[in-house]
Formats: sequence, structure tokens, C-alpha cells
Amino acid sequence: MIVLFTDFGFNGPYIGQMKAVIWQQAPQLPIIDLFADAPLYNPKASAWLLASYAEAFPAGTVFLAVVDPGVGSAARRPAFFRADGRWYVGPDNGLFNVLASRAEKFEAWHVGWQPERLSASFHGRDLFAPLAAQLALGVMPEAGLLERFDCETWPGELFEIIYVDHFGNLITGVRAASLDSRVSLRIGDGEVPRARTFSDVAPGAPLCYENANGLLEIALNQGRACDYFSAGVGTPVYPVP
Repeated sequence: MIVLFTDFGFNGPYIGQMKAVIWQQAPQLPIIDLFADAPLYNPKASAWLLASYAEAFPAGTVFLAVVDPGVGSAARRPAFFRADGRWYVGPDNGLFNVLASRAEKFEAWHVGWQPERLSASFHGRDLFAPLAAQLALGVMPEAGLLERFDCETWPGELFEIIYVDHFGNLITGVRAASLDSRVSLRIGDGEVPRARTFSDVAPGAPLCYENANGLLEIALNQGRACDYFSAGVGTPVYPVP
């Protein structure tokens, strides 16, 4: 399967155009919409989000991941990667650094192939979508090994909000397993107690819990934590023993 992870948004033509390119090359392959609202223009926050959600997919899955504010510039290289049996296609701008730091086996290639039509501003459609289709079909694109991939300076856990979901819940870049279960989080001036699930606190009360993908998440029982704490992507959080 091919899994889409982008900041393109659910409205507009961009996701549809990428799918059309994939279907022309590989109409038999399922395409999964994972995120179309990844943190906007933010490869750093998106890197922790992608790494946490990719673990649920089987080996052989191809992730078409595009959060690419530097599209068309010489500041970043188009690349593809293989981490623990899964493929990733997208810009080498930090988006895959967390995956690289956590993987038992990681390989990276810079893209040598170019399509006949390559716009300066939509590499997701023109370059990365056909590359993803090739990989999903078992075809190795023209490429060279990346000699250097710098991910060693990235922290293991990111004590920031990396995503705000439909319910207003605040997902952090911190894996719950990295902290003692008695440790709570502070956001702004408020300390948020740890709980197992929403009903452990009264309606309207905040809680911090391990979400279904293993990340610490700040929520409000039947309310919007983003409004309650005036927080969004990039807001720092702090552990409280």
C-alpha cells in the first residue's frame, strides 16, 4: 500500500492530483490517507508525528510524505529511505530524521531520476508520487546512496505539541514509555495530571494520557484542550515528577 502524509489540507486539488499520478502507474495498489493536515510548513514537528504513526504499518508499506516548505530550492534534496522494511519518499529536510534515529536498519538514497515535467512548486505530484508508485511496484528508482544523513543531534523525545486533532486534543512528541507513569506534564501555567482515559476525570477537566499510538496527549474530557490552554503546534510542555 501507499500511505499519504502531507500538510496539503483536505480541501483543494493537491491530494487528488497526487493520487491520480499513482493510479496511472499502479491502479491495483490501495492508497491510505493518513494525514493531510500534518503541521503546516513544519518538518520538525511532522517528523515525530510520522515516526510514531508509521509503526502501525507492515513492512513493505510505502509512505509518500511531503511537508516541504523548501520545495524547488537547492536547500533540500529529494530522497527516499528504507527504515525497518518500510519505504519513505519525500524531501530530505528533517522530516525523516526521527525515523532514522529510531530504526534498527536505515538506508537513504538521493533521487537521480526526474520526470519529463517537473514543476518548481509541486514535487509531491511530479516527483515523489511517481517514485512512490515505482517503489510500491518493486522497482528501484535511479538513485545514489546518501553519503551523510545527520540525525544524531535530534532529541529522542520532543517536549512540544506536534499536532492538534479534530477534538482539540494536544499531541506531544513524547513517548509515554519514556517517562515514569507518575510523571505529569505542565503546559503554560497549568499542571495536567496523568490519567488512563477521559472518564477518569470530570467533564471539563484536563488530563494527560498515553494515546493509542504511544504518545503523551493532553486533552479535556468533553472539551477542547487547545482552547483551554491557548496552545498549538510548537507550544512547549514540561515533565513534572
